Amino acid sequence: MNRLCNIVILTGAGISAESGLATFRADDGLWAGHRVEDVCTPDALSRDAERVFVFYDGRRAELARVEPNAAHRALARLDARWPGELLLVTQNVDDLHERAGARRLLHMHGELLSALCRACGAREPFAGAMAAGAGGRCSVCDADALRPDIVFFGEMPYQMERIERALSTADLFVSIGTSGAVYPAAGFVQLAAAHGAQTLELNLDPSAGSRLFDQSRLGPATRLVPQWVDDLLEEAD
Repeated sequence: MNRLCNIVILTGAGISAESGLATFRADDGLWAGHRVEDVCTPDALSRDAERVFVFYDGRRAELARVEPNAAHRALARLDARWPGELLLVTQNVDDLHERAGARRLLHMHGELLSALCRACGAREPFAGAMAAGAGGRCSVCDADALRPDIVFFGEMPYQMERIERALSTADLFVSIGTSGAVYPAAGFVQLAAAHGAQTLELNLDPSAGSRLFDQSRLGPATRLVPQWVDDLLEEAD
């Protein structure tokens, strides 16, 4: 692989599951014991905001108890050493990529450690509790309208234009730990391939879109990702 080639990497819940975080796509259809419809939709927020706030307060508490794993650290190492263009797009709302050291990073589905103002749209760091009125007021407009900065089902992911531009110029697209069932991310492989990129899937099990990739390697991310990064950097040297 040419050292100056452009790489776009998509990560999903599977990479953070190995650090101990619950995933959306559990076999029982629940996320940490809750139906997605009850905690991750605009209707859920309108219907029972306190329930939504309690849920995400719990997810922030859970996040504080886990650490980045070998897959996160390997991607951070690639980010630091790759001289060409690289964009790491994550569907995950945790901060494990950042804690591992990744910098060329974009959270398309929002962040647990951020709050969004429903009044003015401002986003700001947030690490406390929102339930029972503890969230505080927006630092920009002073409205009592903070909500979790999470892209709910039915809402538009962040920075899609930037992602699509990167995919249109990518030489290599790699999908790691994703179900391949949630759009628009599930369509990234087709967009990248349409512009001539090589495509690679690293996943515990075949995803819904495995057949769309040039290569699919199966196994835990903590094994596959460090191996792939080592091989890529060695080939580029």
